[in-house]
Amino acid sequence: MTEGVDPDRAATTRRLVGHPEPYEEFFWRSGADGRLRLLHCDGCGRFHHPPVPRCPYCYSDAVQPRPLGGGGTLVTFTVNRQPFLPGFTPPYPIGLVEVDEDPSIRLCTNLVGIGIDEIAIGLRVHVVFEPLGEDLWIPQFAPGPAVGPPGGGAAHRRHDTM
Repeated sequence: MTEGVDPDRAATTRRLVGHPEPYEEFFWRSGADGRLRLLHCDGCGRFHHPPVPRCPYCYSDAVQPRPLGGGGTLVTFTVNRQPFLPGFTPPYPIGLVEVDEDPSIRLCTNLVGIGIDEIAIGLRVHVVFEPLGEDLWIPQFAPGPAVGPPGGGAAHRRHDTM
C-alpha cells in the first residue's frame, strides 16, 4: 500500500466541499466521465482556474468549460506529516501540478498511487478522480502520462484509494 493512503478514506472522511456555485459546478462533476475541465474564455482564448463567471484576463463573460487531456507536470510538492483529518493518515504528499494545455494553470492536489520517496519535481502525472458522493468528484494526480489525447481523452476514475 502507498504511504499515507487509507483504503477506507472515501467511506470515513468527509471532504470539505460545500455546495458548488453554478459557475463552478462543472469542475466538481467532471469526474463522472473522467475528464478534467477548466473554464476557457472565447474572448481571449485562455484557460483560467479557479472558476469564476468572468475571464480574469479580459473580463469577458464568454467563458465555458472545456475538457483537458488530463496530463500535467509536478512543479513542486510537500509532504504533510500532521494528522489534521481522520482518514488522511500522515505522511501524505500534496503537489502543485501544471496542466499541459496552459503552463500558467497550476492545481493544488493530492498525489496518489506513488510512494513519497518516488516523488520528484518534473514528474509526469495524469488526473484521477475520487468520488465524493452526490455526483461530486475531486481531481487528484497519479504518476504517468495522460491516458487519452489532449482535450479528448478520458482520465481514470478512482473508485478506491489505490
